[in-house]
Amino acid sequence: MDDRMVDQSLHSEETSFELSLRPTMLKQYIGQSSIKNNLEVFIKAAKLREEPLDHVLLFGPPGLGKTTLSNIIANEMNVNIRTVSGPSLDRPGDLAAILSGLQPGDVLFIDEIHRLSSTVEEVLYSAMEDFFIDIIIGKGDEARSIRIDLPPFTLVGATTRAGSLTGPLRDRFGVHLRLEYYNENDLKEIIIRTAEVLNTKIDDESATELAKRSRGTPRVANRLLKRVRDFQQVNEDEQIYIETTKQALQLLQVDAEGLDYIDHKMMRCIINQYDGGPVGLDTIAVSIGEERITIEDVYEPFLIQKGFIERTPRGRKATAFAYEHFKNF
Repeated sequence: MDDRMVDQSLHSEETSFELSLRPTMLKQYIGQSSIKNNLEVFIKAAKLREEPLDHVLLFGPPGLGKTTLSNIIANEMNVNIRTVSGPSLDRPGDLAAILSGLQPGDVLFIDEIHRLSSTVEEVLYSAMEDFFIDIIIGKGDEARSIRIDLPPFTLVGATTRAGSLTGPLRDRFGVHLRLEYYNENDLKEIIIRTAEVLNTKIDDESATELAKRSRGTPRVANRLLKRVRDFQQVNEDEQIYIETTKQALQLLQVDAEGLDYIDHKMMRCIINQYDGGPVGLDTIAVSIGEERITIEDVYEPFLIQKGFIERTPRGRKATAFAYEHFKNF
């Protein structure tokens, strides 16, 4: 999926690029105004009490800024941050080693926290609630439990699948923040800021057009901007003009609604092969050569959110809006 221009997940080669663009403080963070306002209050109150911030759960689609916010929280609290991913914590001992190395007030950021194993998750319960962990040393008759006291810390968990978290883990987070898709004005502002970081000029119309096609996601907006900049530089233009922007997006196969060739393939399958549906996910998967879980987790959410597909008890169905959009393709 790394060849998709509109894929909301982070491509492996984009890590350093994203790091160079990320804001470091709340005042620099564009969009998600409700989350920003709440975090400002929570952080200020925690600092006034001279306590760590309550544990924070960040959830929502990929590419919306969960990792960025975790780093901002640490910066605003003037503490260090340790970052790990859920799947990398295989054993309780892995988590214990990380927790015991934290300093008072530090932030532990666990990405993809819904993918923690049950044994590792259980170790987190006492760590989050009472700042201690019990570790079993030895085996069989010689096994014994050792209690390790931990400094007060803030756990920031990030997930794209909040519903997959167990109740006991979810309930231990004092702050729950859902990141929403960005509006076009915020995306336009992000695109203009990124262009400045890239030392590239862009006209207003181009920034607006890119914002419209970015699927409400800053990561997609920045990726599209980089590729359009390639066309601008090859054309030796002094800035990114709308003509170049439209030409680039057409060649990149990203249409006016932000849909790409895979979205088109899936929608044409539903509309043309199955008369608009309803049709089951397994049937769609076989027809377009993709796995069911990939369709469900990656392709379908945006199509539903934009109103192209509706879920019914009998399967997926193309909407009137979908017919209108795809009649010319």
